[in-house]
Amino acid sequence: MSIITSPEQRLYQQLADSFAGAIHQGTLKPGKRLPAIRRVAQSHQVSVNTVLNAWQLLEDRGLIEARPQSGYYVRGVLPAVTRAARHRTRVTDPGREKRDLIDSVFAAQNHPDYINISLACPQDGELYPAAKLSRITASLLRRNPQIVGRYALPPGSERLREEIAGRALHAGMSLTSDEITLTHGCMEALQLALRAVTTPGDCVGLESPTYFFLFPLLASLGLKALEIPTDPQNGLSLDALEMLLQEKRIQALVAMPGVQNPLGCSMPLENKKRLAKLANRYQVPLLEDGLYDELQFGWPLSPTVKAFDDGGWVLYCTSFTKTVAPDFRVGWIAAGRFHAEIARLKAVSSMAESALLSETLAEFLASGGYDHHLRSLRRRYAANLDEARGIIARHFPQGTRATLPKGGFVFWVELPSEVDTVEMFHRLLQEQICVTPGALYSLSERYNHALRLSCCYPFNERYTYALKRTGALACEMTGLPPGMAAPDQGVPLRPQSV
Repeated sequence: MSIITSPEQRLYQQLADSFAGAIHQGTLKPGKRLPAIRRVAQSHQVSVNTVLNAWQLLEDRGLIEARPQSGYYVRGVLPAVTRAARHRTRVTDPGREKRDLIDSVFAAQNHPDYINISLACPQDGELYPAAKLSRITASLLRRNPQIVGRYALPPGSERLREEIAGRALHAGMSLTSDEITLTHGCMEALQLALRAVTTPGDCVGLESPTYFFLFPLLASLGLKALEIPTDPQNGLSLDALEMLLQEKRIQALVAMPGVQNPLGCSMPLENKKRLAKLANRYQVPLLEDGLYDELQFGWPLSPTVKAFDDGGWVLYCTSFTKTVAPDFRVGWIAAGRFHAEIARLKAVSSMAESALLSETLAEFLASGGYDHHLRSLRRRYAANLDEARGIIARHFPQGTRATLPKGGFVFWVELPSEVDTVEMFHRLLQEQICVTPGALYSLSERYNHALRLSCCYPFNERYTYALKRTGALACEMTGLPPGMAAPDQGVPLRPQSV
């Protein structure tokens, strides 16, 4: 994928990114006037048109606004969700009503006629290197046509496992190909991990809010869930976790320390080190879901918790579905001390992953195209998140807050407490718009006023209309006007590290 296609585009993109960085870091504060266009052109040695194009891009992202006969100013920004919802930890199971809601939302997300602003499955063809993958696949078939006539056997493509081990170094993990098991996506990796480290009746700690399909997954394995407070900026509460570990109330933990779904937050490095120590000290397996880790906006990547795992109690699970090829469904797990059991379970469950798809992916990784592709994805998603938050700031009711994603393309929106987002979900379905209510992401009722939104779609008229219409309905439900009550207050749209 190549989003920037010409030298002129590269210039204004770079200029826009430079000023966006100053806004995110707080150097250019809300309400501050930008320098005159000609002055910027002279100081950066670019044309006036380049500056105008950069300003237009920043306007589209919702970062600046033009004021007649006055110039361009930094916009007031959308306030952030700054603290975790308070709650007591208790063991719970998903009831029938919760499972029915999950089924209803999933069915709506897959309806071809609905405008979807919630599904975390990128729908823009430009977001995947389909043409390059097609060429690699065709070349493999020409050179080795018998590849489709043989069964793939465990442990799967050695070349792909070697490429994965090499790339794991970027995230601080020192792995060999023999420590990696290929899986059918990240969900199978998590399922295998849960089967390997728990027995029916065990209690598994989860972040709150968390990825909603974990609830039916745990129930299908006869496991109970215990939700742990999770900070919208720093992730899982380690103090709460340590108390639970001391009391031996959980037998395993599932968490997304890198880029969390649905909050978009990333755990600070010191917290990751502490989390690894807790897992090893109490010998409680941590299933580290790294599905969005390679989509962190910062570079170099923040190390995984697995990078600090001394005793093999961290099982790192991820896949290439969000970054390269969703339909390939190629994932992997580095299971530490549980590797042999995971390999056995994989063999009896689904044998091995497709040799053709695995070798195609390995060739793509080896070609060096993956890093260029990831840089483009990160830039696109960072811009999409800015633009979506800008629309929310203008069209959602006063009092709305949203998280500040440090990567990926999903984020969390909290509306005024009067809004029931399950009711909103059903009302918007009548207009063929699909959102995901916050009630899905917890077994409690504490997130009934929240939504998870996704920015992995083309920002066309359909998408922006659906986002604006959602805001308008929220205004109707609250009786509040749209926009921020105090445009000079707020926090940067994205964190300072971007």
